[in-house]
Amino acid sequence: MNHVVSGEIPSKDLFMMCQDVNTAAFRDMPQGFHIRTCRRDELEIWKQMHLDFPHSPEQHVEYMRFMDLCYENMYRKNENLFYEKSLFVCNEYDVPVGRGFIWKVYNRINSIQWYKVLREYEGRGIGRALLTVLMKNLKKNDYPIYLHTHPSSFRAIKLYSDFGFSFVSDPIIGFRNNDLYECLPILEKYIPEKDFKNLKITGATNELLEAASSSKTLEL
Repeated sequence: MNHVVSGEIPSKDLFMMCQDVNTAAFRDMPQGFHIRTCRRDELEIWKQMHLDFPHSPEQHVEYMRFMDLCYENMYRKNENLFYEKSLFVCNEYDVPVGRGFIWKVYNRINSIQWYKVLREYEGRGIGRALLTVLMKNLKKNDYPIYLHTHPSSFRAIKLYSDFGFSFVSDPIIGFRNNDLYECLPILEKYIPEKDFKNLKITGATNELLEAASSSKTLEL
């Protein structure tokens, strides 16, 4: 799950999966940045990290209400595991500038959750290094890895593609529409031509469809 308050690009739903990671996409963390887990006193920082764009007080309240609900529904009952898995990328002052983790959603399938690098830190290789950390120690039986995203995350989508993720083509995933074919023309405007041509599309696995249909709580 990856909720973004929409701006110029509509907040449509997209689903991706990786069945075999492309290790050639792996990179080390840039100098001056390091990985650590989210501390218990940093939960509000974790929740607010996506709010790094101009927004109104009303949008802020709406977004934080959404994040509070997500945390209560998905992570509170497994709070210790959440803090064990939830990673921050931090700068030289130990201030979080990115986040992400892998979580077993619906108690069935692995998903990349809340992957984000603050906009002022984009373009430094931090996101690629974070995704490397998340995926480099996965075992064969951990795959496929799934994620949910939006067309506004076109930079991340290009990166996911580099790592071996494909778009899921099925029109319905659980209780949501999959807006892939509506979003492809949008993505074509923002993703460089050669990278757009490298985007891959595949059908959903039965485990994804069954998992997403098993609960109306949107864990993916």
